[in-house]
Amino acid sequence: MIALERCGGFWTARINRPERANALTPEMLERLCEIAEDAQEARALVLTGEGPVFSAGADLEAVRTGLATSPLWERLSAAIAALPGLSIAALNGTAAGGALGMVLACDLRLAVPGARIFYPVMKLGFLPQPSDPVRLARLVGPARAKMILLAGQKVPVEEARDWGLVDRVVPAEALLPTARALAADCLGAQAAHVRAIKALIP
Repeated sequence: MIALERCGGFWTARINRPERANALTPEMLERLCEIAEDAQEARALVLTGEGPVFSAGADLEAVRTGLATSPLWERLSAAIAALPGLSIAALNGTAAGGALGMVLACDLRLAVPGARIFYPVMKLGFLPQPSDPVRLARLVGPARAKMILLAGQKVPVEEARDWGLVDRVVPAEALLPTARALAADCLGAQAAHVRAIKALIP
């Protein structure tokens, strides 16, 4: 349910469970962790999904057995944040719940028109993963982070772009080509050079 395509230094990991809104099971999270941890030599890693939703977050059946508080979420976002190459979230649709953690950990975020971003931890009675509020507030500021986490707002990606949460909104057919174009300079560079420049950016 997680497809990985490697084209030289350009890796694309695709969540492929569209019949369940790409809801994540423990096995899917584990596989995403493995991909991110293995991508140390990739110049670029793109995370995307199949169908009209990027990911609805945790699979509801798995939530009942503890997935909402699993350390796998934090392991995944930490692995993405630690990548020496460029990481891009290419949101083919709405990103919700715990799935937002991997999106926030990426260097860049693209999205298709009409998608929404939300994190219903207040409504569902869970705490967000520890690093997610920090990364969210760094991108959008504390008040807007509270709008998402405390007020439960479902933010259209067009508004999220104005906030700085999404970098570009592009048509669906241009989503992966745009990600590839943004990664072009990194793909043409030495891995050590990519790593050195990224390390200079806090």
